[in-house]
Amino acid sequence: MADENTNYAKSLATKAKLASRGLKGLTTLEKNSVLKRVEELLLENESAIIEINQIDMKNGQEKGLSSSMMDRLLLDSKRIQSMVKSIEEIRNLPDPVGEVVRGTILPNGLELLTKRVPIGVVMTIFESRPNVIIDIASLSFKSGNACILRGGSEAFHSNLILSSLFHRAIEEKKLPGVTKDVVTFVENTNREAMVPFFQLDDLIDVIVPRGGEALIRFVSENSKIPVIKHDKGVTNLYLSNQANPEIVFPILVNSKVQRPGVCNALENLLIHKDYPNLKKLLEDLESAGIQILGDESIIKIFPAAKLASEEDFYTEFLDTRLSVKLVGSVLEAMENIRKYSSGHTECILSEDVTEIQTFQKELDSAAIFVNCSTRFHDGGEYGLGAEVGISTGKLHVRGPMGLIHLTTTTTYVTGSGQVRG
Repeated sequence: MADENTNYAKSLATKAKLASRGLKGLTTLEKNSVLKRVEELLLENESAIIEINQIDMKNGQEKGLSSSMMDRLLLDSKRIQSMVKSIEEIRNLPDPVGEVVRGTILPNGLELLTKRVPIGVVMTIFESRPNVIIDIASLSFKSGNACILRGGSEAFHSNLILSSLFHRAIEEKKLPGVTKDVVTFVENTNREAMVPFFQLDDLIDVIVPRGGEALIRFVSENSKIPVIKHDKGVTNLYLSNQANPEIVFPILVNSKVQRPGVCNALENLLIHKDYPNLKKLLEDLESAGIQILGDESIIKIFPAAKLASEEDFYTEFLDTRLSVKLVGSVLEAMENIRKYSSGHTECILSEDVTEIQTFQKELDSAAIFVNCSTRFHDGGEYGLGAEVGISTGKLHVRGPMGLIHLTTTTTYVTGSGQVRG
């Protein structure tokens, strides 16, 4: 079985590597023509996609998947329209390939020209959300990269039809040297079949795992290939006693329950002990469908809350549970954030300029938000069209990984006989 998995991984990765070369000669118009056809095919096959997705939804229910996982798994008309919109936005973005990032002539007369070029072959491992297939395939194709996509077994049928539509668009356009292997879907969903891919550093250039802590750790510990971590989102919000009360409740509700099963949803709420009408706020949050898990100081004010454990504040619930505690200052809030945060998203609600500046300068996460919903930490909302994921690491890219982040650089040096002394 080990040899079989190794041969399977090497076969797919080799085809992807060869296919990536065919992308190098494409013009922006040619790449956009394929993306436009994918948009059309998504709309033309909307009913079929929803029908196929229902197989995964039914299987998910039978397996007892959580409500957050079921929400991430769902494809309906609105989400298909959203995928189409994302591709349209990617089409309209400037093509990063060939962009000159530095041009200079050295004192010795050498001409240096540094341009953006594709990374090569990008492997992404993700869970649940089938729209990821379209997002990553579109970003990869536009940036001139081949991609290897490995989704979870819970979304297998949805992933299969979406990847097949991308293949169909490529084949219909008949672009010279371009094959459907530029978008490779890994049909084997067994975890042991993943490991051989991680050893192919001569064929795969980077791996992007996006999912739970266990997945990230598994990939990082087993990979010889550079890994860009898209880790869990333990998102924190500090509610100051200097906050504008008009914006507090709408922001908290939007941050937590608009889509609780995503990485930018709020998980920890730190409230200044002097915040006015605190009991009323907690009651309103509970009425909005939020389950309050409070420390002892919260329980005294709002006995209906469940007592939070220390572990709860480290946890990405991905559901309607919210860990809440009281703090005495912005400094104490930041101490808690440094302790519990996964480095994804932090937010402050305050009208105190000094407080805001302290919060912004002294915390270290992929995004620091002020007086707005944490749900805006997203590639689409950032104007990137879509994202490969949200990186919580610090190398190459941090935050939403978009089109430009799927490129690296090559420097072209032209001389007239110079030699180094």
